This record gives sequence, C-alpha cells and structure tokens, in this order.
Amino acid sequence: MMDDGRVGDGAPGVGGGTVLIAGASELVTGDPQRGAGSLGIIDGGAIVVEHGRVAWVGPLADAPQADTRVDVGGRTLVPGFVDSHSHLVFAGDRAHEFTARMQGEAYDGGGIGVSVAATREASDDELRSLVAVRVAEMRESGTTTFEIKSGYGLTVEDEARSLRIAREFTDETTFLGAHVVAPELRESREAYLDLVTGPMLRACAPHARWIDVFCEPNSPHAFTGDESRRVLEAGRDAGLELRVHGNQLGPGPGVQLAVDLGAASVDHCTYLSDADVDALVGASDRTVATLLPGVEFSTRSPYPDARRLIDAGVSVALASDCNPGTCFTSSMSFMIALAVREMGMTVAEALSAATAGSAKSLRRNDIGTLVPGMRADVTVIDAPSHDHLAYRPGMALTRVLDLGIGRHSSE
Repeated sequence: MMDDGRVGDGAPGVGGGTVLIAGASELVTGDPQRGAGSLGIIDGGAIVVEHGRVAWVGPLADAPQADTRVDVGGRTLVPGFVDSHSHLVFAGDRAHEFTARMQGEAYDGGGIGVSVAATREASDDELRSLVAVRVAEMRESGTTTFEIKSGYGLTVEDEARSLRIAREFTDETTFLGAHVVAPELRESREAYLDLVTGPMLRACAPHARWIDVFCEPNSPHAFTGDESRRVLEAGRDAGLELRVHGNQLGPGPGVQLAVDLGAASVDHCTYLSDADVDALVGASDRTVATLLPGVEFSTRSPYPDARRLIDAGVSVALASDCNPGTCFTSSMSFMIALAVREMGMTVAEALSAATAGSAKSLRRNDIGTLVPGMRADVTVIDAPSHDHLAYRPGMALTRVLDLGIGRHSSE
C-alpha cells in the first residue's frame, strides 16, 4: 500500500472534520493570484484542510471555523516538494566513484554496471527495505510526491520486480530498461534493444506510468537518438507516457527528440544549443526542462544555465536524480540552494521549479500549489521565510506537515 509519509487514517481532515493550519509567518501558496509576488505569498496566512484537500487559504483573521487547529509556531508553509526524477531501486555502493571524480576522473555512465550487478544479487526484501529507507529520507526533508525509475536490473525479471517494488511506494513509476546496454549484451546492442522494446516492455508496462531512455551519444554505454526514438515509440504504443534523459554529457538529440514526441519532461539539459532552447520554448505547454543540479555537484560538471532557460520562456523543474553513482542525495532543499548559487535562479524561481514545475513535469494538476481543491501536501520550513532554503544550505529546516491524510495517489 502506498503512503506519503503521513499516518493515522481518520485523523483530522480525513473524515468529516476540518483542520485549520495557523501560526505561519509566511504561507507560500504558489499562486500569484492568491498573494504577493510570483509565489503568491500571504504573510500570516492560514490553510483549512478538509478530506485531505485544501478547502481555504487566506489571512488568519479571515479563516473560517474548523474542528481542529494546528499551530506551526511562526514557521513558513510551502507546497510539498515534488521530486520528479529519482532512481531509488538499487543495491550496493559507489562511493569510490565519487572520490575518483573529486580527483579529476570524468563521468561517462560506465559505473551503472556496478549497481546493476549488486541489484541483481539483492533479494526482493532487501531492495524493498532499501527503498523504504530512501523514501523515508525524502519525506523527512519535505518531499511529498516522488517518481521512481527502474534501470538497475536490465533483465526482464529484474526490471519488472524493480517496478513492482517501486509501485509499493508511488504511482509515479518509470520503466528505464534503456538506462544503458546490459553488460552481457554490450556487443549485441540490437539484441538488447529488441529485448527492451519487446519482452521487457511487456513485462514492465503493467507496473509503470512512464518510459524513459538515456539518450546520450556522448556515452558508449547509453543510446543514440535513433535508438532512443525506437524505445520511446515502443513505450508510447504500449500506453506509457514519455520522459527523456538528454543533453547531459554534451550536445545531443535528446531535447529535440523529447519535443518531437511530446514527452512530458527532458531531464539534465546541461548542453543546449539555441535550437534546443527554441524548441523547449515552443513546447513549454507540454515539455518541461527538468534540471538536476545535484548531478553537477557530484560530477564536477558544468551546471545547466537555468537563467537562460527561464528568460527565454522555457518551463523549468528541479529534481534530485537521487541515484548511487552521480547524486546520492534526495534533498530538494539542497537542489534549491544549488540552483540559486550555481544556476542563476532566484529563491522564488527555484522553489516554484521544485513544486509546481516538477508537478507539471509529471502532468499532475493536484499537487505543487496550496490553493483550494489541491492535495493538502504541506511542507514546513523551520524559518520565518522561504529564503532560508538557500540562505541556510545543508540545515535540516524542512519537514512534511503530518495531518494523517494517508496514502498518496496519482488519481
């Protein structure tokens, strides 16, 4: 059974009762029509929750009566973080790679095979326990919705079980059999593509909402534009929605492919041509550029130019890309701090990208803002304003506000 980190069915706000969340120094609604600035901030704002949804937002003085009151003691309330890109189903450790990169070794995707070997050897219970710990870490740092990819099994059986386990924790599951070519088929790329687009896809599609591909001609382990198109079209024909890893290690076809096929998101976007940016602008209503600054932090690679994208009119999201090789952290507040420090974003832009932007990249219209009708996914910042997300990097300031609402659904 899926759970979003809140326990106690029948708690206030779940049944017929209402909950007033009060005592906030700052309420970030995410809707500029509801308050000040692009984030729609209400100083001293309050929220009323009913049946797990936001029923009312506004100044505390105007709040309607509620059955229960929760006081947050002068802290800041923001929409729950939405992490639209993670790889949580894996076993093993690759700390040695991080150490090597800090000493100048370049990343090319080859280390994924280490995680594949460890994941294949792990039992279902071992993998389930590892994912549970990582999900708990996400929730403890303020993330209320998250996507999980497969991609460390690379056999029919191991990819399918990875997705079955992921589905126990989230509805946002992504089939990534086309992460890299499986080690045993490195000399038979065509045979591996036949496997991914045939038996593996058939086994995995019932457990996934999305299909993804590591479109990266700059890595000998990943996939070319033509190979990636074949994978994505097969997934689309099987009823899956599309996501793309693209333009991470150098210029490539990933962005253009994502836009051409109407993918919901193209992730990384580190090396973009003017034509790539123009394509993303033209597709801003349907294709989001999801930036993953934790990867650049962990690989010493150049950071994406978020300022360029935002100024051009591209839809931008932030996510963690939590994985064993290139970013073993799921802290969305850390991603926000990196985006502000290294990618030219304002704190407001980064917070919006980590909430509403990532919700858009998952094509979700029930999360990412705190306005009536939305899920009551509330994150508390132990600070008087949202600026502290970047002002105090590395501090444990964020947590999910537990209202006992229960499981998190994509419905």
